[in-house]
Amino acid sequence: MAAYDEIIEHIFFNNWDSKSTSFEFDRDEIPEAAEHLGVKSPRNIGDVIYTFRYRKPLPSSILDTQPDGLSWLILGAGDARYRFQLSRLSQILPARGLMVRKIPDATPEIISQYALSDEQALLAKIRYNRLIDVFLGIAAYSLQNHLRTNIPNYGQIEIDELYIGVDSKGAQYIVPVQAKGGRDFLGVIQTIQDTVFCQTQQRYRNCIARPVSAQFMDDNVIALFELCFDGNEVSIVQELHYTLAEASTITAEDLARYQSSRS
Repeated sequence: MAAYDEIIEHIFFNNWDSKSTSFEFDRDEIPEAAEHLGVKSPRNIGDVIYTFRYRKPLPSSILDTQPDGLSWLILGAGDARYRFQLSRLSQILPARGLMVRKIPDATPEIISQYALSDEQALLAKIRYNRLIDVFLGIAAYSLQNHLRTNIPNYGQIEIDELYIGVDSKGAQYIVPVQAKGGRDFLGVIQTIQDTVFCQTQQRYRNCIARPVSAQFMDDNVIALFELCFDGNEVSIVQELHYTLAEASTITAEDLARYQSSRS
């Protein structure tokens, strides 16, 4: 990963100046930077970008250029292009100390047995336990998962799972979900791209976009976030934590606590 740090530093400082709030660079600059630095070029060029989006912070030399209260994001900027951009929120991190609400576990055991990754397992648990419905207060239905597509000004994106929903008044919703487990962290980049996708697709023109992010915490606690992208910044609308439990372990005291916490 040290080579990744050197590569992204080289690209950043080749394009940045002290007045920059955003700037673009080409995918081809990644192998070019590796050749210039004398380090091995990544076999998967896109992994450099993914690493600094979801796995590790940018090098300290880049972080030192951030103005107070702002952080660098690496967004897509079209086919084979990326954009560094300053943002108030760069990562979505679960809050500590929130109430953990027990939900009766409806996950089929065979799904838990054969899920191939933390992300797969998390998406399956959300789907089989209808956690999108519970969290957002709507009836939601999985429409498609791992949707890959292109959107203007961002290039290729992948949505982990896409739900369609309806509320008690008949309003309809489109809910893109991003999920992270293990060492990966949630980033606002996917929220931005997912929201832009929902807003620019003609088929969803009458649906309200409600992007959701999900993260496995310790002891398999599931943190869910409802997010909002207003065209400039991403903000957190609500955050709740759930654990899937055997129905017999959910006590009267648990239920009384959940009732008293209702706003």
